[in-house]
Amino acid sequence: MKRKTVLAYLVAASAVVLTITLSLSTARAVQEGSIKSDQERHPVWLIPSLEGSDLFHSYCASCHGTDGRGAGPVAPALNTSVPDLTTIAKRHGGIFPAGHMRAIIAGDELVTAHGSREMPVWGPVFHQIERDRDFGNVRLENVTRYVESIQQK
Repeated sequence: MKRKTVLAYLVAASAVVLTITLSLSTARAVQEGSIKSDQERHPVWLIPSLEGSDLFHSYCASCHGTDGRGAGPVAPALNTSVPDLTTIAKRHGGIFPAGHMRAIIAGDELVTAHGSREMPVWGPVFHQIERDRDFGNVRLENVTRYVESIQQK
């Protein structure tokens, strides 16, 4: 009887040690970056243009539509409705909130009304280094200005 109890304790202790070891090795792998994120496994490549219109049509139009009204080809497959980007200023008292929009595009600000973050975070994609330069802020500014330019009057 006593032997079974000792054996049970040894098995339980071994399981705890194994669990801790696996957890620590997984945490270390994540910290060291050896476990790749989804974006690293399926990278999004930059288009060569820095123009807001080109960026919008390459990265945003699949959901928001080429006119920005939310009727892109991917929109029906999403769990949440895609907002009409042409009415942002109207919804904000006639003023386009450029800083707020830039933060949403970059992924710095979560739109709580959407629930989960269905919209891709473009900040890291736009900040990819190319030719030893980071044009991420230029891309974010240009796509934000493009969205401002399509506002309904």
